Amino acid sequence: MTHFSTELASQPSVWRQAQALTDELRSKLPEDGARVGILGCGTSLYVAQAVAIYRERQGAGETDAFPGSEVPIDRPWDELIAISRSGTTTEIIDAVKAAPADTPVLGIVGEAGSPLGALLTKELDLPFADEQSVVQTRFATTVLTLLLGAYGWDVESSADRAEAFLDESLPDWAGAVEQFVFLGRGVGMALAHEAALKFREILAGWSEGYATMEYRHGPISAINERSLVWILDDQEPSIDDQIRATGARLIRGEGDPLAELVRIHRFAEGLVELKGINPDQPPHISRSVVLAGDR
Repeated sequence: MTHFSTELASQPSVWRQAQALTDELRSKLPEDGARVGILGCGTSLYVAQAVAIYRERQGAGETDAFPGSEVPIDRPWDELIAISRSGTTTEIIDAVKAAPADTPVLGIVGEAGSPLGALLTKELDLPFADEQSVVQTRFATTVLTLLLGAYGWDVESSADRAEAFLDESLPDWAGAVEQFVFLGRGVGMALAHEAALKFREILAGWSEGYATMEYRHGPISAINERSLVWILDDQEPSIDDQIRATGARLIRGEGDPLAELVRIHRFAEGLVELKGINPDQPPHISRSVVLAGDR
């Protein structure tokens, strides 16, 4: 059993465990109406984007999401949220250091005592969600459930749906797929980019993520009978027939992109077993990107 398999299977139960921290998190979150920036790198960036979209749509305030390396520090945010599983990611640490001294920063990390922790105004530690895998699943989705849940998402319903997906078997045709495309709208769009990243990390293959409505604006021309297009939500069904007309296979989610992401993790697990890939040793990447002072 790989770390990847153990950690992805534990997601629904860890989400439920994390709900005990909801009140603590709410006491640390920016007030409704505050202008907020959320920072992340890699998987954490897509978590940040999903939360930013949902917070705004819930009417809680203007919210931006940026990769740590591209943060416009002069933007007049009331507060920042920094997401880093290890608390050692160089770009996140640099961005927090560069923020105005009077801007409060909430950090969400996997373990207390990290270099990032020393720079924070407020901290939420999730040691029970931390991972041994290089590839993130459990930590990222736990942060996501906590933040989405704080703004009204039904986490228990998502956990129930995700749990059911863990029993799905890999379709017979899956091994013939050469190109994976993930689509979604809103939160689903952010998680489509995360799903594509997972497939690139684990399978070192051709995977892409797009906003569903953008897919007709060019990218659809690249798919064929060896492609799989996976839509993480139930929005914009008008695109389904256009995708099928290319010969590509189509999987469409049932309306819960958070649960659907676990379904995608399970599909990836089936593929690595089929192809004899070790998901705990992805090529060319490490658990945390820590850069030397001279880069």
